[in-house]
Amino acid sequence: MSDHVRDLASVRGATERLLTAASTWDNSTVPEPSLLPGWSRGHVLAHLSRNADALRNVLRGRPMYASGEIRDRDIEAGAPRSLAEHLADLRASGERFLAQGAASADWSRTVELRGGVTDLASRVPFRRWAEVELHHVDLGAGYELEDLPEEFVLRETDFLADRFQDHPTLGPIRFAADDGRVRTTGGGRADAPPVEVRGPAPELLGWLSGRRDGSALTAEGGPLPVLPPL
Repeated sequence: MSDHVRDLASVRGATERLLTAASTWDNSTVPEPSLLPGWSRGHVLAHLSRNADALRNVLRGRPMYASGEIRDRDIEAGAPRSLAEHLADLRASGERFLAQGAASADWSRTVELRGGVTDLASRVPFRRWAEVELHHVDLGAGYELEDLPEEFVLRETDFLADRFQDHPTLGPIRFAADDGRVRTTGGGRADAPPVEVRGPAPELLGWLSGRRDGSALTAEGGPLPVLPPL
């Protein structure tokens, strides 16, 4: 079972890193493009704030979002705000999530996330940690995949490998990071040859998460597989 207490501490640390970095901006930085297609930095910040409230809903046994339309509308409405408004919202929503995480609860229970996805309550703090870390990178303001904590890189890579396991569009994939860690994923497409992918751990995470094109990786046994969207 995940150590939700430790993960909550990691969420706090990651949020503080993001707030500290963004506090050096000015209002002109907010509408600039992020690394996510069609989203400004303001969109990313607004999403992070509403995601904190959404995952708090999950821990309270409520729907993550009232609807996909309302989720998207709230992000669009929040994106143009001033930097000060964004930072205050991100801090306040983050504190609400952490306070809910500190409440007494059955962490072994199953909870429902967006789109009918289910998980253990104990894994929700890690999901929030992933949101904060990866979207900090998406802001395109100097925080790179190479700056992510090593523990996070290992665990998020494991998570994504599990997500693609037995995917019907992928043949067997064995991938090895430069740190010697080896994982397997894919395998749902029986007619595809096995491929071994190698490279630095941050590059592998970038490829698995759709944030790097894989050009820094090497593939043996065939071309670098095209991963389905997350």
